[in-house]
Amino acid sequence: MNLLKDILVIDFSQFLSGPSASLRLADMGAQVIKIERPGAGDICRQLYVSDVVIEGESTIFHAINRNKQSYAADLKDAGDLQKVKRLLAKADVMMHNFRPGVMERIGLDYETVKVINPTIIYAEISGYGCEGPWQDLPGQDLLLQAASGLTWLSNNNNESPTPMGVAVVDIMAGTHVAQGILATLYKRGITGEGALVQVSMFESILDFQFEVLTCYYNDGNQLPVRSAINSGHAYVAAPYGIYKTKDGYIALAMTNILLLADLLQCVSLKQFTDSNDWFNKRDEIKEILADHLITNTAVYWLPLLEKADIWCAPVMNYDKLKKEEGYRVLNMEITVKTSNGLSVKTTRCPIRVDGKLLISSKGAPVLGEDNEKIEKQFDLIKEFSPVIKS
Repeated sequence: MNLLKDILVIDFSQFLSGPSASLRLADMGAQVIKIERPGAGDICRQLYVSDVVIEGESTIFHAINRNKQSYAADLKDAGDLQKVKRLLAKADVMMHNFRPGVMERIGLDYETVKVINPTIIYAEISGYGCEGPWQDLPGQDLLLQAASGLTWLSNNNNESPTPMGVAVVDIMAGTHVAQGILATLYKRGITGEGALVQVSMFESILDFQFEVLTCYYNDGNQLPVRSAINSGHAYVAAPYGIYKTKDGYIALAMTNILLLADLLQCVSLKQFTDSNDWFNKRDEIKEILADHLITNTAVYWLPLLEKADIWCAPVMNYDKLKKEEGYRVLNMEITVKTSNGLSVKTTRCPIRVDGKLLISSKGAPVLGEDNEKIEKQFDLIKEFSPVIKS
């Protein structure tokens, strides 16, 4: 389903944050052209996140750059820069995630590009924004998790600050810039005017914590305190957390402790008749609950809880997840093919429109593989002069 048919996106971004946004635009039907350095390309091609390598490049590159084209251009070369400007003159969207000042030095900052194409949607992702003492710091996911306070929300209270095991800052920033692009494309359809969309990774990860930060702002700046055991959320009462059983782990969300005591036949929990204690004495409650749940299996406990509509779930790894019908019925796995004929299994776009999936079988591009095609499509060879897009 080509929801963004005829929308041209020129993407200078690298690694995860920007490419995750252009991936979603590509899933929606936009033509996305990656501008990459000749010889090296996107840093993500070689920045491995595991020892799994596909065609000499990282798995994450193949996952996040499927359904895109690659145009190799040396932005320090006058001829290549001229061709890129011709592309921008015809583009709907331009994206980058360079540090502040980089695009100005190249001559592709918003004010310059706006002269070439007044209706363009110009989107940029920075680490910490374009002003203030942190603006030149590296926008790397782990560092931003650490600086934003996020690492004090996971694990138990007596444990070290703990990062999330996924690039949550990159992905959230990409999500936010994609939202900004879509909103300004809609506005442009009404007014005919372009726009500058700016997202910083730091602001994205702060917004990601809006629930916890709002509690902090309105609670006399009292810092969130993680549970001593079975921690799941700093501001949620017992039994919220993950518990070990004889044959694995189960997760328990918010529920009535007295009801839980009856269902599990845990007499020790019946003393907590005041619901305020479910938070104030949550560590004591969780310790009792943990000692009780370890006496039997997840297979035993879960049916008891589910029948009473208690919010609970088994804790699964990927191997177990893939065997579940609830996972298989979603068809989250797709196989894409590169131009070299290599098949890569990855996840699909999670969005459905009118019941239809937004999928494509096109894999990630080889560096520069679309140069000739793009130059012909957009007539990039002739001498460049600024073109005002109508």
